[in-house]
Amino acid sequence: MRQFDLVIIGFGKGGKTLAKFASAQGKKVAVIEKSKKMYGGTCINVGCIPSKTLVHEGLTHNDFNKAFSRKKDVVDVLNNKNYHNLADDNNIEVLDYTAKFKSNNEVNLLNDNEDVVETLHAEDVVINTGAMSVIPKITGVESSQHLYDSAGIMSLDFQPKQLVIIGAGYIALEFASMFANFDTQVTVLERGNDIMAKEDNDIVTEVKKDLANKGVNIIYNVNTERFEDTESGTIVHTSNGDYEADAVLLATGRKPNVDLDLDNTDVTLGEHGEIKVNEYLQTDAQHVYAIGDVKGGMQFTYISLDDFRIVKDQLFGTGVRSTENRGAVPYTVFIDPPMARVGLTGQEAKNQGYNVIENALPVNAIPRHKVNNDPRGLFKVVVNKDTETILGATLYGLESEEIINVLKLAIDQKLNYKVLKDNIYTHPTMVESFNDLFDM
Repeated sequence: MRQFDLVIIGFGKGGKTLAKFASAQGKKVAVIEKSKKMYGGTCINVGCIPSKTLVHEGLTHNDFNKAFSRKKDVVDVLNNKNYHNLADDNNIEVLDYTAKFKSNNEVNLLNDNEDVVETLHAEDVVINTGAMSVIPKITGVESSQHLYDSAGIMSLDFQPKQLVIIGAGYIALEFASMFANFDTQVTVLERGNDIMAKEDNDIVTEVKKDLANKGVNIIYNVNTERFEDTESGTIVHTSNGDYEADAVLLATGRKPNVDLDLDNTDVTLGEHGEIKVNEYLQTDAQHVYAIGDVKGGMQFTYISLDDFRIVKDQLFGTGVRSTENRGAVPYTVFIDPPMARVGLTGQEAKNQGYNVIENALPVNAIPRHKVNNDPRGLFKVVVNKDTETILGATLYGLESEEIINVLKLAIDQKLNYKVLKDNIYTHPTMVESFNDLFDM
């Protein structure tokens, strides 16, 4: 049995960053990753980097084959770079095996035949195994040859003429918008009566209008009943009729990847199958931590990176950093144009008892929209009337994915909204909209 200071299961953002930091402290680290295609984690290989590369290509060149070729090139370069960043480190060993727990501090390495080839012991173990797509229990889902999850749809070797998307969550909408930009006919099947239920109603209205103008057809209150393959594709049978497709995207959520023989440990799971952790990302097993998507909650690569900071502080620092002091968390939905949000919507703030001021500014009132040649979108902000601090913002329009970070900083620092209103911004830029947006 080999001894390590730290064993990390999974090559994700938080895990790989922790491995390099621990190595710099002179620690002996093992990183276990069962798939060579996942060096660097979900974001680099099958998540935000390839998908946003395709989004960018769809907006700029509109050539499907070139876009998917460039996506592959980007992923290959980053995958290789991430592997060598760890594997070439003398204090880090990258092990290409499946990991299963033998005990809290012992991890078995299994080969492709599921034989145990070695057992590792470590003072600390970090679980960084991410999440995987939920495959719905629909008749024909196992036999159909034309169904894809979010990773599979980004490895297509052909452009679908008709794409049906099951589900209308954020990932679904990103793919709908992106494929529509490649002139694929997109139909989205949603069980509920609306999309983006947690977002500001005015913003959602604008999003739906722009998706419709792009040709995306969203069908509401529909249940998908079965898939029937034909010579040319699949017929999606629903409670609202049949839909033909040569590709179907199953965008019905993700679940934590916890196939780790956790029964051999004191690690416990939550009600959604996630690994339970406290605010310091400690599991119920001593010296075992969980970071990234496997612990549930917001599934963003920058959350995994902040998880690294928390565990780093536990292992090498003062131990004060936690999920409770990470501040407001922004996010972006990379539709066209992108929608970014941080903090509360106006309705959420009112429901929590705040005395609020709201303001909205159409993108077509921002001078920069003339330069961008894109008047689509709406910016909205929510302010606490009593303290004059910012409670939240939703930005729907070009460059919102960048500007939202300014508002995250303003919220965390409890800046008076008038600071942003009266600030001097360069011109012509989208961020100078703050002069008018915060003129309340």
